[in-house]
Amino acid sequence: MALPIASIQLYTLAAEFSADMNASLDKLAGIGLRTVEAFDFVGRPTQIRAALDRAGLSSPTGHAPLLSDELWTPDGSIPTPANEVVFEAAAEIGMKTVIEPMVAADRWLTEDGVKDIAERLNAASETAKEYGLSVGYHNHAQEFVASFDGQTAYERFLDLVDPSVVIELDLFWALAGQQDVVGLVEKLGDRLAAIHVKDGIAPTSNPFAPDAPAFDSSSLDQRHAGDGEVPTVEAMQAATAVQYAVIEYDRAPGDVFEDIADSYSFLIEKGLAA
Repeated sequence: MALPIASIQLYTLAAEFSADMNASLDKLAGIGLRTVEAFDFVGRPTQIRAALDRAGLSSPTGHAPLLSDELWTPDGSIPTPANEVVFEAAAEIGMKTVIEPMVAADRWLTEDGVKDIAERLNAASETAKEYGLSVGYHNHAQEFVASFDGQTAYERFLDLVDPSVVIELDLFWALAGQQDVVGLVEKLGDRLAAIHVKDGIAPTSNPFAPDAPAFDSSSLDQRHAGDGEVPTVEAMQAATAVQYAVIEYDRAPGDVFEDIADSYSFLIEKGLAA
């Protein structure tokens, strides 16, 4: 397998990117990155495309809600547009895959809920093809709360979702969901096309469980890749078809650009990405 391409989820530097798009992308290019994973791009595709072209970067993947009226994040909800509007913006930016970043925890607690998520994503996949795009799914930890007949909700989802749907595995959140991260990568096999490279100290219990206390990103102990509990090297080495190694911090521990550079250097020096 060719080495995955190192990328960066722009949610990591959402404030900096919104304040000065060109300067932020210049700094990412200076680190050595060639690709990014866009976030909150639907309302400004022309501006983002121009800034990417100026910096010599591309955004082959991007995050946008496809299955919900609003996107929940640990720091607040964001209203969501229709899928067709999302796909038009993604195509203008030059994306190949639009990835659903978050589906509310309560929708993963029942079999009917999981079935509905898969069916909606399958329908979105068909619509995306009209725009020359594919769709994908990015996990947090809520997909691992419920189990049905010995399968986690996430495993049931994988059985129901069409093979055309790209799987992007967030290593930190899989660990927070108390999963065997390397085993999950091996189980996903060639279905796994992208990995979110994120490290830190996992919460002692699943923060998305119904009885878990409320939390936001300030409570997360996230660290540079290789400095936490996530078996990043082993997981990346177990992957068989990953195209993108996407650095992300929900909460950067220090200066965000220095933190990104540290994780990028880790990936390159360990021979895990190009």
